[in-house]
This record gives sequence, structure tokens and C-alpha cells, in this order.
Amino acid sequence: MTRYLHTMIRVTDPDETIRFFELIGLKETRRFSSEQGRFTLIYLAAPGQEDAEVELTHNWPGEDGSAEEYTGGRNFGHLAFQVRDIYETCQRLQDAGVTINRPPRDGHMAFVRTPDGISVELLQDGRLEPAEPWASMPNVGSW
Repeated sequence: MTRYLHTMIRVTDPDETIRFFELIGLKETRRFSSEQGRFTLIYLAAPGQEDAEVELTHNWPGEDGSAEEYTGGRNFGHLAFQVRDIYETCQRLQDAGVTINRPPRDGHMAFVRTPDGISVELLQDGRLEPAEPWASMPNVGSW
């Protein structure tokens, strides 16, 4: 039997990334730190779906205080989350300073990026009627 466990992404600022995912509706489920390995694992999930987690891996800065940057091949396509109301979710994200890279013009799909630049797809169950200001917003950057 195969069972989905989690998707792991590397993050440079765990607190900022947790705040981002909380805006979508995820909550921290558990955390593990390793002094020897110099890393922290933080697991997040949508309430009631704790068996489908996002694992945030934070590798601690080196002795000189520098942190590794994660770009290009160190990340992947995107995470996807179904949301209760795509317009309300995008408004909450935008009000918190998150850029909506692909607005939900069709009432069904939007894309945003985590603080570390990882693409997140937001999907409405079904479609809401097109609504302003979303219906006329252009794409911003890549998604």
C-alpha cells in the first residue's frame, strides 16, 4: 500500500513561511529540531487533514551566520490547496502583503509564492462567478 505523507520545501525564514501558510489556513502540527544536524523540521496541515502535510525544512545558518539560498533545482513545481473561498483567501493574502501572481479571474484558480519563492496553487471547489477586482487583474510575474 502506498500513502501520501508530505511535501518538503526548504525555507530560509520559518516564522515568515509559517505566517504565509496560516493565511491559507494551514496550522502547525508538529516540530522537530536536531542540534547535531543543525536543522528544524516543521509540519503544517489543513485542519482535519493532518495526514497530508507540508514539511518545512530549515537548515540553520553556518557558523559565520550565513544561510544557504535555495533557487532553481532546489525547489519544484508547486503546492496545491483547495480553499473554501478563493476570493476571500486571495484578499487575505494580498492584505498581508503577498503578491497574487495569477489572480483568480475565473473564480477557480490563483497562484502565489511563499517567502522563498515556491509556487502555491489555490483552487476553488467548483467556480465562483467572476468578481472584481480579480476579474480584470493582470498576471504579475511568473506563476
